[in-house]
Amino acid sequence: MILKRRFALLLLFLLTFLALCFSCAKDGQAVAVSAPSQLWRCIALTFDDGPSKNTRPILEILDKEQVPATFFVCAQDANEKYLPLVADIAAAGHQIALHSATHQYSKIYASTDAFWQDIRTLRQALEPYVDVAAIDWLRFPGGSTNTVSHRYGGNGIMKALKAQAEDKGYHWIDWNVCAEDATASHPDAAQILRNIRRDADGQDTCVVLLHDTKATGQTVKALPDMIAYFREQGYNFCTVAQMDALQCETK
Repeated sequence: MILKRRFALLLLFLLTFLALCFSCAKDGQAVAVSAPSQLWRCIALTFDDGPSKNTRPILEILDKEQVPATFFVCAQDANEKYLPLVADIAAAGHQIALHSATHQYSKIYASTDAFWQDIRTLRQALEPYVDVAAIDWLRFPGGSTNTVSHRYGGNGIMKALKAQAEDKGYHWIDWNVCAEDATASHPDAAQILRNIRRDADGQDTCVVLLHDTKATGQTVKALPDMIAYFREQGYNFCTVAQMDALQCETK
């Protein structure tokens, strides 16, 4: 009986160890995951367009739940008074990443030079609050496959920007789970959660697109239930940099 119990404990230990050894990673756009990730489900919560009046409530929830996140920040007029919160985001252990200074497609996608000038402007705006030299992740406004940019910079602008980003030492990432919290429909917290659960179904690696603006108070309201849902599903929370650093067993 004792031997059987010891064998069961040993088997449980080995299975736990193997589960911890498996992980998932994907350069660039986080979408595909290999089979072993069934044992290691990971999720990155990402917040675009902040900081805003909702940044602090978001940070308080993340701190209470002990969940890391990634903030793709901007330096628009709407962000100006909240930019000091970038220091608080970093101090709390979350990842700061680049989004856009202006977020105006007609300007940033007019040419590749215009895009990188916008990024330089954003970095300058962040300098008083965070070590910008350490920031090497970005998210293209509209995503890396957006077609709105074609109106201003031609059909090949996103392909060119992705290649240039890599040449400049940047990592970029899109998303595969969308809260749709910044759409014209203005979803409430319950609908935001339904949107996320729908997109996350069947995914072992989730990069969730959320927004941190003055208009996304319902996102704040949905966040605790969102975290609880993913925990119940066995996901491990991480930043996009941490997700990228994980090594797939099948590689």
